[in-house]
Amino acid sequence: MSITARHAGPPATRGEGATQTADLSDAAGHIETRGIDYIPPGERHGSPRALFGIWAAANVLYLNFVFGGILILLGLGLWESLLICVLGNLWWFVIGWIAISGPAAGTPSVMIMRAMFGVRGNALFGAGLGVLIGLFYIVLNVAFTTLASEALLASVGITLPDGLSILLLVAVSVLSLVVSVFGHATIEKLSGYLSIAVGACFAAVAVFVIAAADWSYAPAALPAGDQIALMLLGLTVVASGPLSWGTSADYSRYLPARTPRRRIILFTALGGFVPSVLIAGLGVVAGTSIDMADPQTAIAEILPSWLYPIFLLAVIVGTLANNVLCSYSTGLYAQAFVPRIRRSVSVLIVGVVAAVLAAYLLYGAPTFLDTLSYAIEIAVAVMGPLVAIYAIDIVLRRGRYDGLALNDTSRNSPFWYARGWFLPGAVAMLVASTVAVLMVNTTLYTGPISTALGGADLSSLVGPALAAGLYALLWYTTSPYRDPAARPALAWAAADDPDARAHRSAQDGITAASDAAADEPVRSAR
Repeated sequence: MSITARHAGPPATRGEGATQTADLSDAAGHIETRGIDYIPPGERHGSPRALFGIWAAANVLYLNFVFGGILILLGLGLWESLLICVLGNLWWFVIGWIAISGPAAGTPSVMIMRAMFGVRGNALFGAGLGVLIGLFYIVLNVAFTTLASEALLASVGITLPDGLSILLLVAVSVLSLVVSVFGHATIEKLSGYLSIAVGACFAAVAVFVIAAADWSYAPAALPAGDQIALMLLGLTVVASGPLSWGTSADYSRYLPARTPRRRIILFTALGGFVPSVLIAGLGVVAGTSIDMADPQTAIAEILPSWLYPIFLLAVIVGTLANNVLCSYSTGLYAQAFVPRIRRSVSVLIVGVVAAVLAAYLLYGAPTFLDTLSYAIEIAVAVMGPLVAIYAIDIVLRRGRYDGLALNDTSRNSPFWYARGWFLPGAVAMLVASTVAVLMVNTTLYTGPISTALGGADLSSLVGPALAAGLYALLWYTTSPYRDPAARPALAWAAADDPDARAHRSAQDGITAASDAAADEPVRSAR
């Protein structure tokens, strides 16, 4: 794909009709026309404040409530569990940091990752892993929402005949897909309302959970080594929430390039951190008085009869909101494999595949659902290094990315590197993920390093740290970065750099020539 080809598409400033097209490319209630392509300056809009609502809606989430309960089930105490809820969710500030790459590049995360892995390498480590991880969470969301819907109907005396419960799964899938297909602006518009509504319900639930809490709760005493191992395991469980969102640039990429970075980081991070900590903490407190092995049913013991169906409805709506973001980002990842298909089509394909997988897990292999939930901890071994490489790449490049160059898939692309692969990213990802897997500790699998450490699960700490350190080391010692003058998308974006101005002038000249050539047939016809 050449630079000329990259400029094909609806221009933002050529005529009234073109302006209207640009205005509707990302408008609430209209299907978003942009996907993995570059968002030109004329189509940038919005405020970073809206990022808070997007991430809050996705994290006023029942799964966070379950995470809190898991900490109690592991045998941890009340106050140390609450501390872990805070520490594990500090990863949201790394997700906020990643979000600044969106306005800088004007492209989604899956395209920016080409800078870290190369055009071809990104097909495996960026788009490939992104689709797998995205499908994993969409299937979980669809399954949980279907079960909650069945419980809601049962709570009001409605029992579906055998075989018809799959209709709930279809309805759940369709609801989340509709919003995801409409895209960014519609998600942004609805998120604020959803976060307030679901948050209000959880606040009402909190009143009764706190009233029933056993504040003197203390688990059986454990040896110091076992206690530390359990705390590290709990930290991995909680950290899996924010670490699954290395796609934060997807929702910030429409912001103007000069949007203050601190505001992007703050609103993204707090939007995820605040509800995640509060609801996970609520799950911890609930675990002192009810059996969190089945919290969806057990919580009915401490809630008034009128509130329980509302709670289930909040579980459904909150999980759907989370699933909307999962489906949207996974659709972008999938589009990176086949750029010629529209974003809306890729989202639909992802949604159909996820619905089929969820149906199999719920109705074809129900015992495997437990295996899938424990796989969250295994997934951290991959997600942690991926997020760390992304975050440190932003540091190394000083947050500067060339969105047009990232869309170039030709051998002349500055991100083609060595045969389409960037070895620092590939090596760091393979080494760090392998080490992290060897450190995982779950009921289904315990890595040899974790066994040697007495069951301590260090995967959420060592995996990201190793990935970031190894990537940075190799980044500085691998071509083209061995020669600072040859580093792509590093000096180009600096407004005060003569090379940047020269590069931009040349690029603008190519763009102007391309636009003039496109207009020539029109002038000839006149």
